[in-house]
Amino acid sequence: MRTWSDGAFALAADIARRAGTMLLRNRRGRRSISYKSGFGNLVTEMDRASEAMILRAIRRAFPDHAIVAEESGRHAGADVRWFVDPLDGTTNYAHGLPIYAVSIGFERGGVMEGGVVYHPPLDDLWWARRGRGAFRNRERLRVSATRDLAKALLCTGFPYAMKPKVRNLRHWDAFLRRARAVRRLGSASLDLCFTAAGIYDGFWEGHLGPWDIAAGLLLCSEAGATLTDYSGGPVDLFTGEVVAANRAIHRQMLAVLRRRRIY
Repeated sequence: MRTWSDGAFALAADIARRAGTMLLRNRRGRRSISYKSGFGNLVTEMDRASEAMILRAIRRAFPDHAIVAEESGRHAGADVRWFVDPLDGTTNYAHGLPIYAVSIGFERGGVMEGGVVYHPPLDDLWWARRGRGAFRNRERLRVSATRDLAKALLCTGFPYAMKPKVRNLRHWDAFLRRARAVRRLGSASLDLCFTAAGIYDGFWEGHLGPWDIAAGLLLCSEAGATLTDYSGGPVDLFTGEVVAANRAIHRQMLAVLRRRRIY
């Protein structure tokens, strides 16, 4: 029997692909760039075009659902809520770096039910359904089995505001001294996908938007990751502080973050 969640997931996968295809088709040429909050926080005409396409499709199929979207904010609605990042990795996209994605997740009653992250340059659809596993296309995902932080490849990102950016530079320094290596690619949704796939052994970042992480968190959860904030408490989508890894690496990462938590 087909449920509302089946229909919502099918829609999410379809519109993520369609929006991503539009982004890929229009990746070359001059961008119309403006700034949302500070010189580093870019938004382009393609962010807005992608979001408009996605929101139209959701409203057409589910006119009573609520939406939280990166560019247009919150749209009131019923118990089901969608989280939409129409172009995660805008700076990469604007510079022609092929590390960007479309991220769409949906929840009911505060519980994430489904999420998709589409990476247009590789035509990879990363997706998860609650209780049904996480996948890259048809490949089932599992988090890394690495047990020792010294052998781990970690990833993070940096917020646009200078004060929290400096705080995370301290975390970066601490992890660089303890882990095998640390990466920063500029797309939190893809970072979470790569963590779910065991490509990265662990991920940490703060000051993220709910649209950045809603789908990726479900992927990590369904792939077996331990997910908390920096204090070891539940992740709050609207606070945007995340540590994701297998249980052993997660425990070691929390120990580092607690030592380096400087406010």
